[in-house]
Amino acid sequence: MKRARKAGLALAVLGILLPVGWFAMRGTSLPRGTEVEVSIPAGSSVRAIATRLDSAELIDHPRLFALYVRLLGADADLKAGRYRFMAGMGYGEFIERLRSGAVVTFPLTIPEGLTLREVAPRIAEFTDDSVDAVREVLSDSVWVAGMHLPGPTLEGYLFPDTYRFSEDVGVREIVETMVSAYRAFWGPEERALADSLDLTEREIVTLASIVEEEARVESERPVIAGVYLNRMRRGMLLQADPTVQYALGEPRARLLYRDIDSVADDPYNTYTQPGLPPGPIASPGAASLEATLRPAEHTFLFFVARPDGSHEFTRTVREHNNAKNRIRRERELDPP
Repeated sequence: MKRARKAGLALAVLGILLPVGWFAMRGTSLPRGTEVEVSIPAGSSVRAIATRLDSAELIDHPRLFALYVRLLGADADLKAGRYRFMAGMGYGEFIERLRSGAVVTFPLTIPEGLTLREVAPRIAEFTDDSVDAVREVLSDSVWVAGMHLPGPTLEGYLFPDTYRFSEDVGVREIVETMVSAYRAFWGPEERALADSLDLTEREIVTLASIVEEEARVESERPVIAGVYLNRMRRGMLLQADPTVQYALGEPRARLLYRDIDSVADDPYNTYTQPGLPPGPIASPGAASLEATLRPAEHTFLFFVARPDGSHEFTRTVREHNNAKNRIRRERELDPP
């Protein structure tokens, strides 16, 4: 009986299509190639969708369109959202886009080196949520634990990139997409490299986040990673300024000794606490992760920033102090 009904419907549609001809299968009200955005509300019936396409002058025969959807058995497959259609598309193209959910998407860029606190406003602006609401989601320990990340929080695992999302995307979907991008970075080769350095995934990401905050010149990333690894192997304090900035909770234009002393007991203060901090201090990008997994081999133990953002690398305390004094004099002679 069902087959007979379907065959009858097919014959009925064919009976309409044949006399109407080719133009019934395409919208003819607008110049071919004109872009039109159409929003399909959730729960829309096939007839309601056809009416919206007709109102947008994309199709001329809404009843025929609805019949064609039913003939294809796509009644329950058409998805809600905002779509961008081209005038002159065939009915089959409209249906295929609606079936696949090929909705209009918008870019969301998360640069390298941002903390969770800095990422939250960007997500909030995109989703039209409050920053506090986004931060509440990011700090949901039960939800975060379910992602089985190295931890201790989401910090460091929201992979920097430019993403595209539909306008109705939620905060959790955005975060899960970014975490998936982070996971995609880790293949067998990356895990083997981490093992060869005798570092865990968390330690690699943590060190990479420090490299991300320190490096301003691309070629220096592996060198900076090598400096910190050399210090770790010698049991030296890392003394990484960005970790103190993280412990302070907000960046300072210039880090003073009293700033370091004010957070002396903070586990993220690598001037007072041995080894790596408990977790990442920002989200490192692929370049910093790669540099950390493939550090430059050298004997440098120190580096100091030049005015242009590059660094001078040295091996001894004496060389380091000389470099600091020389660069300080250069800054005084040539202020910004």
